[in-house]
Amino acid sequence: MTYPDTYYKRTMVDLTARPSLSSSHDCDVVIVGGGLAGLSTALQLARAGKSVTVLEAESVGYGASGRNGGFVSPGYATDGDEIARIAGEEAARGLHLLSIEGMEFIRENIRDLSIDDAQPQPGLMSVLRYDNAASLKTYAENTSRRYGYELEFMDREAVRAALKSDRYFQALRNDNAFHMHPLNYLRAIAREIERLGGRICEMSAVQSVDLAGAQKRVKTAGGHVTARDVVFTTGGYTGSLNGKLKRSFLPIATYVMVSEDAPDLIASAIATKDAIGDNRRAGDYYRVIDGGRRLLWGGRITTRAASSDALVRELRAEMVGTYPQLAGLKTEIAWSGLMSYARHLMPQIGRMSPGVWYCTAFGGHGLNTTAIGGKVIAEGILGETERYKLYEPFGLVWAGGLAGLAVAQLTYWKLQAQDWWRERAA
Repeated sequence: MTYPDTYYKRTMVDLTARPSLSSSHDCDVVIVGGGLAGLSTALQLARAGKSVTVLEAESVGYGASGRNGGFVSPGYATDGDEIARIAGEEAARGLHLLSIEGMEFIRENIRDLSIDDAQPQPGLMSVLRYDNAASLKTYAENTSRRYGYELEFMDREAVRAALKSDRYFQALRNDNAFHMHPLNYLRAIAREIERLGGRICEMSAVQSVDLAGAQKRVKTAGGHVTARDVVFTTGGYTGSLNGKLKRSFLPIATYVMVSEDAPDLIASAIATKDAIGDNRRAGDYYRVIDGGRRLLWGGRITTRAASSDALVRELRAEMVGTYPQLAGLKTEIAWSGLMSYARHLMPQIGRMSPGVWYCTAFGGHGLNTTAIGGKVIAEGILGETERYKLYEPFGLVWAGGLAGLAVAQLTYWKLQAQDWWRERAA
């Protein structure tokens, strides 16, 4: 397989290798990119009886979709107040409800397709690293009132009963959110697309596209596909194929490590099956996996690929700073992956021109938003809804190129410094 060496690759159940495109054919829709956005789009189109071809440059789930933290929860990387400022209160509410629907879409697929290998585990704790119970209670009340979505407030005592760390204060627990094995989920979705008659071609990097006219033409080294609609879902691994799309987001690297098998040591620090994320920008996120036998820990971002060894040292320092009792816990494997971030920190979902669609820039949003993005694009192609237009205020704005990368890195360092001072002042 062509996957980078990750915990998910090592525990992947379905080892099917799909052939590359080796001929030319017509279909209703061709999708460029075999991650969660592309496969969610293809699944909904195939369910509606459309002929679909997915072209993937590597293997299904090769990118961020198949090697992320596995968190599935509502919301966006952008603050809700900022979304409302740009799009309006009504649209902001609709967008948040879509993110909840995306989470449920994944849950329903796991249930209806019996994807037991996705290993869904309920519960997500969002923890504060400074004392501010009032802000969490207000947020929980607003979420209940506006969306009918309940969050459980946890005081400091409750948090520290679950997480044996002096770093944490209060938390909100989301019992409806869950975490899972993302690559096994994706591979099962790919099987269902094929069962419904869809075609998935791996090792089929697109070399050129002709998007003029009613019929679009997408070419690979082995053949070409002609279709009425083309969907670009390539994320952080987008090349120069579509210049407008590539200029609209920044590729950002994030890092994950998984520990050795040490259940007793891990249990001395973490007494919950919930996934955990802290309140800092690009903060830590982690969860116990393998039935409590290993710890998956992620965090840090860089604007260009950095040495995994160096970043593992940083991640380990953060882990041990949070849980000194885990100083002896060895790291077994670590990896990185590229996410796509737009300047406005919202996903980019919509129609570029008649028959040309995009669904990308999901960095920091979680699996739920990627899934709902694919679902609303499919609805748009089918003419069922125009819900994709809710994302129009967050379009394909120029991300700034190299200057944008520099600004993003400086912004991240600034936010880290702000987090540091806020925690020390607590």
